[in-house]
Amino acid sequence: MKKALLLGTTGIAVALAMLAFGFVAGNPQIAKAGTAQPVQTAEPVQTAEPLQMAGADTKIDRAEVEGIIRDYLLKNPEVLLEVQDALEAKQKEEQRIAHLGVIKNAKDQIFNSAFDGVVGNPNGKVTIVEFYDYNCGFCKRAIEDMRALTKTDPDLRFVLKEFPILGPDSQKASVVSMAFHLMMPEKYGEFHNALLGGQGRATEAAAIKIALSLGADEATLREKMKDPSIPEAFSKTYDLANKLSITGTPSYVVGNEVVFGALGQDVLAEKIEAAKAGL
Repeated sequence: MKKALLLGTTGIAVALAMLAFGFVAGNPQIAKAGTAQPVQTAEPVQTAEPLQMAGADTKIDRAEVEGIIRDYLLKNPEVLLEVQDALEAKQKEEQRIAHLGVIKNAKDQIFNSAFDGVVGNPNGKVTIVEFYDYNCGFCKRAIEDMRALTKTDPDLRFVLKEFPILGPDSQKASVVSMAFHLMMPEKYGEFHNALLGGQGRATEAAAIKIALSLGADEATLREKMKDPSIPEAFSKTYDLANKLSITGTPSYVVGNEVVFGALGQDVLAEKIEAAKAGL
């Protein structure tokens, strides 16, 4: 985090220097005044040739301008944080607008994919989509949020989108999960609760054991696990997640908003109510 902040503030400082240099260039009196002296550093400053303004006789000493900027930033370092905050806010708004376009163009893939399980009210007016990994510790804790929200809100449709990103065990467990969903969609909610809510690491063997306990035929299940549409569905989900800037789990899509992280039941409930208000 410190490295990211340092890189960000360094870039901001460079940008400020460029802006200030342009300001001085546009104000010949400042360039001529010579009232400010550059701050000395351990190494002597290599002064570049004075810059000649286009269409003017004024010459600008680059080292002098850089000294002014450095002196100002040392005396007012909070400026860098203010600019950093403004930049982050601008980038966040740009990201939000980009997400709106993705959600609009990929609406069916996000909310109505045939490969996604649905819990709660399948005909609910508001849909929340969760991107999850069966071996994600935060997802395991967030399962209680899903249970509470679907229990207290009879009008909520909760879509479960497989997003295995935590290694081979997660991928194999999700293959079993999707195969089970294709076979017995009416019991997918029970399967999901048992695998994500269980103790220990989710593996292919653990997923198969749960599927068999819920009545799946093992031979049929293993054959369905070979269905080429399953890896195709994963590929589409990875591409969709990339477009939505989703890199971790759990992440959600609620209405027209992407929500990152396990923020808890109360925050998700607020997002759901906001989505309802927008209907």
